[in-house]
Amino acid sequence: MSTRRKVVAAGVLLAVAAIIWLRYFSFQPDPGAAGKASHNDVGREVDRRIEGNGRSTPAPPERSTLADALNSPSTDIRADLRLVLGIIETFRSNFLQTGNPVGTNEEITSALTGRNRLRLSLIPVDHPAINKAGELCDRWGTPFFFHAESATRMEIRSAGPDRKMWSEDDAVLSP
Repeated sequence: MSTRRKVVAAGVLLAVAAIIWLRYFSFQPDPGAAGKASHNDVGREVDRRIEGNGRSTPAPPERSTLADALNSPSTDIRADLRLVLGIIETFRSNFLQTGNPVGTNEEITSALTGRNRLRLSLIPVDHPAINKAGELCDRWGTPFFFHAESATRMEIRSAGPDRKMWSEDDAVLSP
């Protein structure tokens, strides 16, 4: 094969690779879809992002419903703890190399509300369980205490009705 034909063939392969990359990887899937986008979903996403002027704009993210029942009067603190643990497990399943969100309550809440490398929002930033300091709180308004036991285990503690951490009425979930 001549040098010219090799250059043309390489150019064609590069163009095909660029088209495939643009078609399948240049959009951010909806957080709720979490890797479940089909070929038709990809096309709809691209269509949604094209404005009249032909420029691509990000589609508005779908609001996560994972935390809707948090602190609900129809449940109890045990259900709240299981729900928060489920949200953390969902986060962990999307960040396999890093595991649990880490840091203070405010930092963990920030990661769960979308300040992470995937911009994955599992709890809406305006959820009523998030206080003005950006902390995720129990049904009595006290911030949860998170203790990462390992990259895959997170203990979650509520101060309970007395709002005092480390007292007899604390509720603790340690998987």
